[in-house]
Amino acid sequence: MDMKRNVFALFTAVMMSFVLAVALCLRVLSAPQTVFSQADNSMKIVLDAGHGGVDGGVVGVRSGEKESDINLSITLKLKDELESMGFAVVLTRKTQAGLYGTATKGFKRRDMQKRKEIIEAEEPALVISIHQNFYPSQTLRGAQVFYAKDGEKGKALAGAIQEKLNGLYQGEGVKARNIAAGDYYMLNCTTFPSVIVECGFLSSPADDMLLTSNAWQKRIAEKIAAGALAYLSGAAT
Repeated sequence: MDMKRNVFALFTAVMMSFVLAVALCLRVLSAPQTVFSQADNSMKIVLDAGHGGVDGGVVGVRSGEKESDINLSITLKLKDELESMGFAVVLTRKTQAGLYGTATKGFKRRDMQKRKEIIEAEEPALVISIHQNFYPSQTLRGAQVFYAKDGEKGKALAGAIQEKLNGLYQGEGVKARNIAAGDYYMLNCTTFPSVIVECGFLSSPADDMLLTSNAWQKRIAEKIAAGALAYLSGAAT
């Protein structure tokens, strides 16, 4: 009788182990797979939410919302997207405040210098600075990505992101835009591949309505992340 009990107990233990192993395998197979390891420092990305604090940037023509707040909202959504892919993400600005300390003379220079210091300390694979565009005419619409002149890696990154954003805006009947070289501090302050993404025109009532929508901001973030992934996947081959 004792031997039968022992055999039954052993059989039960083996079966339970088998069932648990199968369940664990199914859980792993059904879980979202990351593209890169968080431990891979070469896959670190710095995200820069433009403006902040007393420097609110431009204002939505219809919504009245500040560019700095929209920039931060999109940046935080982009951070989530990139981290879900396995990237390590560092933010230059995490709150509505600027990086200048006190709003005294020279605050803008101090703010930009601090962003440069963060980028250089992190040594990222790339830098994405989020902004919103504005133009006297309300007819211009869509996203446009800028890169540093003579920066071939930045140009390739800009092209990958622009392609994704054009596809998004074309669904709204907006004509595709082209990448452009820009002489901006955030593009020139370091040697790491950097782009400025102007996510749309706050001077356009239609773009303004989209850019202040959480749903559209998430779609913008998804497309920027997809562009960054496409660039890095190509750069790694």
